[in-house]
Amino acid sequence: MEGTLREWLDIFSMLVIPTLIVVVPMYGLIRGVRVYESFVTGAKEGWGIAVMIMPYLVTIIFAIGMFRASGAMDALAGLVKPVFGPLGIDPGLLPMMIARPLTGGGSIGVLGEIAAEHGRDSLITKTAAVMFGSTETTFYVLAVYFGAVGIKKTRHAVAAGLIADIAALILAVYVCAWLLG
Repeated sequence: MEGTLREWLDIFSMLVIPTLIVVVPMYGLIRGVRVYESFVTGAKEGWGIAVMIMPYLVTIIFAIGMFRASGAMDALAGLVKPVFGPLGIDPGLLPMMIARPLTGGGSIGVLGEIAAEHGRDSLITKTAAVMFGSTETTFYVLAVYFGAVGIKKTRHAVAAGLIADIAALILAVYVCAWLLG
């Protein structure tokens, strides 16, 4: 049974992107949408947004770099280890759990460090990769996108984002252990 599930997951993951690349434009063509022109219009709008959010992006990247360089990331990971250890969460995943809500680039670096240390086919590396793909850079999104449109009061966005991130991080550990362990 386990081999069959893994085979289906492998087939599914191989076909998702090619299917989307073909199906989405075909659907647009069938509906009479000028797909290429729509794509170019979206790209123009995206460029404008990218220019608008650049100051926020530089600020958040600089702040996260300072956080990591100061050793605060390692100190925070050390404080959290005793709490997550008994839950069956590998202590090597803690830097990913801390970095992912803060930064995409930083969490890619953490993922690379985990893969270099444990090997790319190890359970910890695969779990970190699932964490990377199933969570959001919550604070980055709030700082950059809310800042770009001038939203000062985020209301429940921080809490909702962090709850979703925590759920995804914990589920990544247990689902990967179940499917891959």
